[in-house]
Amino acid sequence: MTKLKLQTLTGMHDILPEDQVYFKKVQKSVENITNYYSFQRIDVPILENADVFSKGTGITTDIVEKEMYTFRTKGGDLVALRPEFTPSIARSYIEHGMHNMPQPVKLWTSGPCFRHERPQAGRYRQLLQFDIEVLGEQNPSIDGQIIQMSYDILKDLAFKNIAIEVNSIGDSECKPYFKKILTSYFRSKRSMLCSDCQRRLKENPLRLLDCKEEKCQRVKAGAPQIIDHLCENCHAHFKQVLEFLDELELPYILNPYLVRGLDYYTKTVFEIVEKSDDGVSQGSLVGGGRYDGLVKFLGGRDTPACGAAGGIDRIVNLIKARNAKIDSAGGQASTKAGGKQDDTNIFLAQLGQLAKRKSLKLFEEFRAAKIPVAESFSKDSLRTQLKTADKMGIRWVLIFGQKEALEDFITLRDMKSGVQKEIKLDKVVQEMKAKIKS
Repeated sequence: MTKLKLQTLTGMHDILPEDQVYFKKVQKSVENITNYYSFQRIDVPILENADVFSKGTGITTDIVEKEMYTFRTKGGDLVALRPEFTPSIARSYIEHGMHNMPQPVKLWTSGPCFRHERPQAGRYRQLLQFDIEVLGEQNPSIDGQIIQMSYDILKDLAFKNIAIEVNSIGDSECKPYFKKILTSYFRSKRSMLCSDCQRRLKENPLRLLDCKEEKCQRVKAGAPQIIDHLCENCHAHFKQVLEFLDELELPYILNPYLVRGLDYYTKTVFEIVEKSDDGVSQGSLVGGGRYDGLVKFLGGRDTPACGAAGGIDRIVNLIKARNAKIDSAGGQASTKAGGKQDDTNIFLAQLGQLAKRKSLKLFEEFRAAKIPVAESFSKDSLRTQLKTADKMGIRWVLIFGQKEALEDFITLRDMKSGVQKEIKLDKVVQEMKAKIKS
C-alpha cells in the first residue's frame, strides 16, 4: 500500500508566517490610499451565479472560456468561483439600489480570486487581488484619479521603474466600425495567426490584439489602430484623460494596441507595468479602465463606471525578489461613515477643466504632506460642492476656479465666519498645515 502524500493542489499555495508581513504591507498601502480618496470597503461573495461573469466579463474571454471554475449545486444552479471582482461589484450596485446613493459610489475590496490557468512563476489558480471601483460618474477626472491611485499604491511599495500604458478602445458607437476594419486586416493574415486567434477572428476580433503569441505579435504590429477611428465623444474623453495625466506628471506611454482581455471595457484602458533596465516590459502589475455599459448589461440602469485591479501575489513576489526590507509596523487612515476621514477639515472645490486638472495635482501634494482633504472632482457646480462641504462639517473650503488656475492662486473660505482670502498656489499646502496645527 502506497503512502498517501498530501500537499497543496496545483496552482494553490500557502502563505507562510514569514511572508505575512509582505502581504500586510500591500494591504496597508491599498487601505491608506483608498481611505485618503474616500473609498469605502465592500466585500462580495467568493461564489456567484455563473451568469454574473459569463455575461459581464464576456463568454469569449479566456477567463470565462478556459479559466473559470464552475459547477452545479445540488439544486441545479450553475455557480462560479469569482475570477475577478468587477462584475460582482456591479451586481451588488444593482441589487442594493446604490444608484439612490450620492454619486459617484467609490468602493474598494481585496481577497482571493480563482482562475484555472496554467500555473507559472507569480501566477496561481487561487490568486489575491485588490480592486478599486467608481460607479455613477462619466467625468474623465475619474479615469485620471483611478490611474493616479494605482500608481500611488505601487510607488508607496517602493516600485521605481514603472510606466503607465494607456489607450482608448471606444464605445458602442465607434467600436463596431473598428471591429470591421480590424477583421478585414486579420482575415488577410489568417494563415499567420495561432489557432486561438483564428477562432477569435470570428468571435471577437479585438481579442487578437491581446494575444501574447510571438507570431501573432508580429501580425499585430501592422494592424490598424482604434485611436484613429474614435467617435467625437470618445476622442474628446480620451484627450481630457491624457491632459489629466500630463498635469499629474505621470509617466505614461500611448499603447495603441492595448485592449485588456475583458469584454466590458469601454473608452479608457490602462496597465501599469514594471520595466527592466533596458526598458522592456516585465508584465502588468495593475490594470483597468472604463466599463460604462456593464451595470446596464447586468440589468441595472445606464451607469458609467471606471476601476482597476492589482495582483497582490505578483507584487509581493517582486518585492521579495529585490530583497526589500518591510517594516511591519504602521497604522492606517481611519474613516467615518460617509467617507470622511476623522480629521478632515479641508475641502477642495474646483470649477472648470483647467482648475480640475490642477486640483488633481494639488490633491496629490496634500496627500504627500499627509493632510486629509475631501473633494468632489466629478462635480462642476460650486454650490453643490459647498453644500457637500457643509454637510461634512468642514471648516475650510479651497475654491479653485478658472481665474485662480490661470493666475496660480486659490481662494480660501472659512465656512464658520464666511471670510475669504487669496493664497498663492505654491503656498497653499504650507499655509493649510499651519492652520490645522493652530
